[in-house]
Amino acid sequence: MLRCLLLFAALASGAFAQSTAHLFGQIDDILTTLSQITGWKVRHPIPAQMLRQETFRGLMEGQMKKSNPKEIRAEELTLKMLGLVPQDFNLASESVDLVSEQAAAFYDYTKKRLFVLDSTEPGPEQDLALAHELAHALADQQYSLGKYLRKDNPDDDAALAREAVMEGQATWLSLAYLAKRAGGKAEVPRAFLETPDLLGASGTDFPVYSNAPLYIRESLVFPYNDGLRFQESLYRRMGRGSFDEVFLHPPKSSQNILHPDTYFAGTGPEMPMPPALDSFAGKSGQAFRVLVDGTLGEFDLSTLLRQYAGDKDGRPAAAHWRGAAYRLYEHKKEGYPVLACTFQWDTPEAAREYFRLYQQVLRGKWNSMAVSSATEDRFTGQGDSGRFDVKVSGTLVQSVEGLR
Repeated sequence: MLRCLLLFAALASGAFAQSTAHLFGQIDDILTTLSQITGWKVRHPIPAQMLRQETFRGLMEGQMKKSNPKEIRAEELTLKMLGLVPQDFNLASESVDLVSEQAAAFYDYTKKRLFVLDSTEPGPEQDLALAHELAHALADQQYSLGKYLRKDNPDDDAALAREAVMEGQATWLSLAYLAKRAGGKAEVPRAFLETPDLLGASGTDFPVYSNAPLYIRESLVFPYNDGLRFQESLYRRMGRGSFDEVFLHPPKSSQNILHPDTYFAGTGPEMPMPPALDSFAGKSGQAFRVLVDGTLGEFDLSTLLRQYAGDKDGRPAAAHWRGAAYRLYEHKKEGYPVLACTFQWDTPEAAREYFRLYQQVLRGKWNSMAVSSATEDRFTGQGDSGRFDVKVSGTLVQSVEGLR
């Protein structure tokens, strides 16, 4: 699902960094320490420069203009059909606004250059941002980050897991560096790890983030917060070898990140097929074309269920995820979308729990809903986007929404 530009967001204010030479003069010391922690060699120098925030925003706008508009539209439609964002949400502009507001620094793995924004508060925040990006640069010298991210479909759940590896590891290393510099062990302080919401600037100073839909906010911080905890779990079990392990054997899903024991067990997702539209729409299914196929991970479904069914029921229900796939169709003549999904669970009981909770999702994401039939195995009716049909059978739940 949503994989917008996710860059490290340390707390930022309007202060200009006067001492660029002092900031970048730390690079060699930081790299030496990161090399000692990871065992990775520094293979070549890393150029760095200060970048004005307005220039950075221009770069983000340029990146968005280079993106495929059909792909962005399909992703936005999918988010809206699932109920993860409101109908008036603009994915392209909101992504640029959000990243421009939150970013403090970034490492460009295509140019092999590091940038720090001039809006980042001098002092610990700036040092943390610099160390984080240098951790990326050092990892890139061992394992190509570009190839790592592009290994599979960049929009699937496995790609989110690999992003969490990159950002979680860099966050862990930057915090370990600061702890060592302060005279402690080169580890992340336990008190910090026990903080419920580790990263993510919110409040009146960050209106875009604070007012964004839950899924957008969680997509921004998941790679850092949950990625950090994932790296901590691996480090406690494997020590220095954990830094290589996650690149040599990447996690297969966001579930591996959320539950590291599934990573150690080698648990991968099932790959169910989205339901055939003909089975729900008959011959009229031929009037549609496919806009996009994709996967939904535990992260996606946990956020969806928590948004509409609450954290108490939503989070534990999503933990029984075993795989999910969707296909977004569009009517060839009339242009309206139809979303078809298959959700696979680890037990029939878990599937029935999702079937129950998903009915709350449907009621919550639409302004009006008329139920035609509600049995223990099937739920049908009419919602804002058109007809819906949800079935449960064994460990599978299938849904089609938007038919007319």
